[in-house]
Amino acid sequence: MSSNRRQFLTAMTAVATLPSARRHQKSAAQGSVMPNAGRLKQGVTRMPFGRNPTWTYWTPGGQALEDACRSVAPLGVKGFDFILPAEWPVLRKHGLVCSLYRPPPPTLPVPGGPIGPPGWEQAGKKEAMGAYLTGMHDAIDVAAAAGVPNILLLAGAVRSSTLSNEQGADNTVDFCNAVKAHAESRGVTLCLQLLNSRGGERQLFDHMPWGVDVVKRVNSPRVKILYDIYHAQLMDGYIVQTIRDHIQLIAHFKTGGVPGRHELNETQELNYRFIATAIADLNYPGFVSHDWTPSPGKDPMANLAETIRIMQV
Repeated sequence: MSSNRRQFLTAMTAVATLPSARRHQKSAAQGSVMPNAGRLKQGVTRMPFGRNPTWTYWTPGGQALEDACRSVAPLGVKGFDFILPAEWPVLRKHGLVCSLYRPPPPTLPVPGGPIGPPGWEQAGKKEAMGAYLTGMHDAIDVAAAAGVPNILLLAGAVRSSTLSNEQGADNTVDFCNAVKAHAESRGVTLCLQLLNSRGGERQLFDHMPWGVDVVKRVNSPRVKILYDIYHAQLMDGYIVQTIRDHIQLIAHFKTGGVPGRHELNETQELNYRFIATAIADLNYPGFVSHDWTPSPGKDPMANLAETIRIMQV
């Protein structure tokens, strides 16, 4: 580990706790949510617990992670996305698994700067065949050794008009072909995430047909799609029929209410109870992870308990 990375991690270990988690743990567990009920394996990310500026993708969760695990395990949650390997034992202690691993860059990102070296998390660019490819091979071994089923794969944003969607697709296929045999041999699935292009940089994988084309061309049981329902609704809509048409190509789901990427209740336009039933009826075996922030003024744990109840079909 580089000295800069070690210093960064040391500086960030003073993590704030989740004050509402302990307060609502008992009441949520004793409510109408039944532990381990339902046909879907539900997971979470950090986001539903409320924004915590000291607990990010690349920093330890500390007590915040302990509180989060202790709160959601009684609700039947089985997975926790985006947790670093050093804290996977914390998940196991509470009966959880890292359901989606996001490999950290070789050097930790600086606020406002690039996430990593050229091509990092940009499989659609030729530069990805350098450090990102090496990092993906390393991540497969790390995940396989710990029984972690999935690794996040990103095609990247298009910052230059010189890269067409077609060339980006070709580059992504080349990247996946270069790593798929390793993923197949270790039993780990790479999950190519759909992201929206509204209000920001254009993402290569911002419409489902693009990702379907890439995954079909790679033709590997270990390279599939992360269907983020929030992003998909912004770009394409037609959620349930898309899921039914392509369930064999989907390895992971993420949820989020539209508009605002908040909790999954009657305040937003998607009927998540219907979506959950459709997914379960297809005998989907993977995780459905909740990746949204509570609406301002809402109690995070009450919202999360309600979401889990809605998705328990």
